[in-house]
Amino acid sequence: MARLPRLNLPNIPQHVVQRGNNRQITFIESTDYAVYLDKLKQYSREYGVKVHAYVLMTNHVHLLLTPTSTCGVSKLMQSLGRYYVRYFNDTYQRTGTLWEGRYKSTLVDTERYFLLVSRYIELNPVRANMVSHPAEYTWSSYQHNGLGKQVELITEHELYKALGLTPQNRQRGYRALFETAIPTKIITEIQSATNKMWVLGSDKFKLQVEAMAGRRAAPMPRGGDRKSLSYKRQLKINDSDPIDF
Repeated sequence: MARLPRLNLPNIPQHVVQRGNNRQITFIESTDYAVYLDKLKQYSREYGVKVHAYVLMTNHVHLLLTPTSTCGVSKLMQSLGRYYVRYFNDTYQRTGTLWEGRYKSTLVDTERYFLLVSRYIELNPVRANMVSHPAEYTWSSYQHNGLGKQVELITEHELYKALGLTPQNRQRGYRALFETAIPTKIITEIQSATNKMWVLGSDKFKLQVEAMAGRRAAPMPRGGDRKSLSYKRQLKINDSDPIDF
């Protein structure tokens, strides 16, 4: 089956995951993490991509990004990946690929999922039993979002800013979100949408994305259910009224 084109739309957040080939280690020394973040900052600015959240694990990375153009994230990941592979191979005297094929990504329904995805990303070290709380992990955006340590790489999203009128209040409000566990169902939704590169959001959001991108935002249903997204999509396509975004 032909591979669908990647969903890239300006000003809509994306959850991006890139893994080491065959789950091999991609970060060994603290310098490796620092180099990756420095280049992430450089290329995000060069290609007009805002970085809201990140975590660098030993063999993969999670990023929450908002591009200002349709090609911003692709150019960022391509440049960053190439640079870091050269750096890693030269540093550890190795050859060959480092990353596992194409990075995975999903468009994120801002109102419903943005802060959930941000928490999901920063809780990765906790789920991996590396730390008991995200504050204990150095290589994630929780250092900025939750603890207030200045990370120049980070651009605070409007939803994050809405958590409080001052930086201290925003950090306090953000930390409070972590007092409640993310439901297992939501974690599964985030993982499935990202790994399969479908859209993470409501049916309405998916219809809006389809209208803008000109391609499916979710897998086709197996049946002819009139309540299905496919049926609703067809109604929208046949409707001459514009879709609000």
